[in-house]
Parts: sequence; structure tokens; C-alpha cells
Amino acid sequence: MIGDVIKRSLRQRSPVIPVEALLGNCDGSRMPEIVADHLTPAIAQKLIEVCPTSALGIEEREGRRCLRLSYGQCIGCGKCAETGQGAVAVARQFNRCGVAKEQTVRLWDIDGRAEVTPPALNAEEARGQIHSLLQRALNVRQLDAGSCNGCEAEITALTNPYYDLERFGIHFVASPKHADMLLVTGPVTRNMAEAVKATYDAVPAPKLVVAVGACGCSGGIFAGSHAIVGAVDAVIPVDGYIPGCPPTPAMLVTGILEVLRRRVAK
Repeated sequence: MIGDVIKRSLRQRSPVIPVEALLGNCDGSRMPEIVADHLTPAIAQKLIEVCPTSALGIEEREGRRCLRLSYGQCIGCGKCAETGQGAVAVARQFNRCGVAKEQTVRLWDIDGRAEVTPPALNAEEARGQIHSLLQRALNVRQLDAGSCNGCEAEITALTNPYYDLERFGIHFVASPKHADMLLVTGPVTRNMAEAVKATYDAVPAPKLVVAVGACGCSGGIFAGSHAIVGAVDAVIPVDGYIPGCPPTPAMLVTGILEVLRRRVAK
């Protein structure tokens, strides 16, 4: 019986997710999307009260009272979607991966019921730049600074035949001395702070650093704990942020390519 299963498996073509379905896709991440038409002051207050990480809040912008959503703090718990009365939906597309920290924050005018932050890069624009960005191999060293291993499970999936990260010329390496990019997960624990700095110093310049997951971006649910130093940028410079708890493999690929695009643009 096992032999028959293996034979059938070998006969089948290995499905590889096409690039057009990969970039910008956030299915399974539970990232929230505000539906501005349904937003009211009462609903905005409810959303703030149920958010466990203070990812949602009120901010004044040019005399307007705005709902602030920080994807770097969001853990995708879904409580806002459950209590939002249609004002929050689960996103299917997400273009806030690999961006600067300020771009992980979005604002909506509560009274005007409209978004007031500029859109991030559209995945369609990034798609056309992939081949020009990756004219040589990109070597990535993944560094666990105190993660629960949720992000590691998604990063491991990048190497399977479905996502096939190596088709983009991106490879994981065992030593930071061979790396072009550090992919850092978890909040930086006090015991790991010196190791994170040493690893960063070992990566030859020019180097890129990407903070992965809510914990890497902001400390996540551990923010404020005595056991951590803080988010990744509290210890080493960060070039891009990939939100999520954890981010999906598609979000990770999108974020890595966006960080590269921004570096080339500079």
C-alpha cells in the first residue's frame, strides 16, 4: 500500500504556486482590513477595547479624529472582525510587507469614513521588478531572537515545492558570514541581545535586516515584558518589516522582494 502511494505521488506534477498568485497574497494570516463605509465612532471605540495588543487606537491627524491600525502590533486574533459589525474584514491581499516601519500603520478618518494614509507599493508594480532585482543569488540567514517558532514554521515552508523560494535565486545559508540578509524572528530576549548584535556584525556589508512577525516588529504580545529588550530595531538597524502572527510564506516572499526593491531604488 505504501508503495502504491509513493508511485502515485511520483507520477503527479508538483504544484508550484505561480508568482501572480503569490505576491501580495495574505490568505490565512487573519490580517484585518477596515471597511471605512461601516466605520462609526462607537464601533471604533469597541475595536480599540477588544484589541489585546493596542494595535488599534485613536490618533489626531490634521484636526481629524482617526482610527489607527498598526499592523506591526497586530497578531491577527480576529477579535476586531468579530465585534466590528461589518467595519472589519479579513484581508485577502496585503501590501504592507517589507515596508518601512511608518508604512505598517494605516489611518482612517472616523467621521469622513475614508483612509487618510497613502497606499503602499502595489504588488503588481513589484512583480515587474523581480528579475531586475535578483540578478544574482540572495543569501539569507534566519535568526531566532526569542521566537515561539510560529514564524520559523512558515519560513521553513518557503523551501517546499509549493512555494519554491529558490526559483527566485533566494537561498538560506548556515553562517551569517555568507549572508546578504538577516531574517530575524521573535522579540529580542535579554539573553539573546548580545548574540543578535554579534550576528549582525558578522554579516558583511552591504547587508539587509528584515524583522519578521508581530514580535519582531513591535514585541507583539511580549511588549513591555521584563524578559525582552524589545523589538528587533531596539538592538540592530532594520530595513523592512513583515507583520503577521505569523506571516504566511506568501507574505514573507512579498516582504523580502519589497525590501530588495527599496534598496535598489535608493
